[in-house]
Order: sequence, then structure tokens, then C-alpha cells
Amino acid sequence: MTEKILRSKVVVWTLLVLPGLWPLWPIFIRPDPSVTADPFKYVLHHWGFVACLVLAVVLAFSPLRVLWPKWGVAQALNRHRRLVGVAAFVYAALHLSTHLIYEGGLDLAAIPATLKTALGKPFQLTGLIAFTILSVLAGTSVKAAIKWLGGKLWKNIHRLAYVAAALAAYHQAAARKLFPMQVVWIFGPLLILEIARVWKQRQPASGVK
Repeated sequence: MTEKILRSKVVVWTLLVLPGLWPLWPIFIRPDPSVTADPFKYVLHHWGFVACLVLAVVLAFSPLRVLWPKWGVAQALNRHRRLVGVAAFVYAALHLSTHLIYEGGLDLAAIPATLKTALGKPFQLTGLIAFTILSVLAGTSVKAAIKWLGGKLWKNIHRLAYVAAALAAYHQAAARKLFPMQVVWIFGPLLILEIARVWKQRQPASGVK
């Protein structure tokens, strides 16, 4: 039953869109003074959080399939890897766009100065690099890109998603004075799954080299 639900693109689209709409609740539907005092900053942080969460989720699909190859849920989730991966890029783009507006306002001429300031801050620089990687991955997610680049090169390029995840984890952690436990909650399970996948693939009985 769960596999059938997860095979539906409508369900997956809903699960991807709802987290992005969540800021509307404490801002408009049920105003929260701690949020409405600076709603733009709240939305900025929220979309960055969702971008990291969606990125970690899509990267978890492969190890889930390797660890439980006959599990219907894992197979159903992997059908939507491209869609979920592009969604991670979209949320990252929303996060970056909100940051540029928050720092420089709606004046487009202020964007270069804002980006220059970001280059001087390690956590913002890593965020920009992670976004650049996600942009490349989103741009090459179409089937035509596989044919143009060749399967091997395309696969190697898309492995950069793990680099983007590491940079995003640092970006999220270094953006605050105290190490946020949400970084552990988001990327910790992914790290455990990847370690388990590597361990399983190294086992002779697995048949995977």
C-alpha cells in the first residue's frame, strides 16, 4: 500500500511543496510574534533548512535501495530521484534569492556587492559553492544530458551531490554561533546509511564489487 502511494507523482509533489508553504502558517494564518518580527529572515532560514533536508533525503534513496533491494518503498522512492533532486535545487535557489533580497533589498545593482561580501565569509562561500553544484546537477538532470555527456561522465558529475551535501552541512552549522542539532538530525542518518552501504558493498556475499 505504501509503495503504491509513493509511486504517485502527485503525492511526491505534495510532500515536496508543503514544507515550502509552511512559513505561511506562523506568518499569516496563526501569527507568531517571534516570527512576524522579522518574517523575511524566518523564511530565509526555513527555505535553507528545507533545501538541506530535501538534499539529504534524495541522497538517502540509493543506500536504501542497496541495503534493502527488495523493499518496495525503496524502489518506489528511487523512481522520483530526479524530481526530488531538482526540488532540492529549487529550495536552494529560493534560499539564495531571499538572502540577496534580505541583504541588498530589491535593488539588482546591490547583488554583486552582496555576493562579494559573501565571498569573504567561509560559511556563505561554502553555501554558494554548494548552490553552484546543485545548479549544475539540476541543469544536467534531463535525459539528453546523459546522452551528450556520456553515462560515465554524467554519473561522476552527479556524485558531486555528496560534496554539495557536505558543504551544505558546514554552511548550516557555521551560520550560527552554537552548533545546531538539526544538522545532525538531517545529515546524521544519511551518513549512517552511506557507511552501511559501503560496508555491504565490500562484503563478498553481497555480489557487488
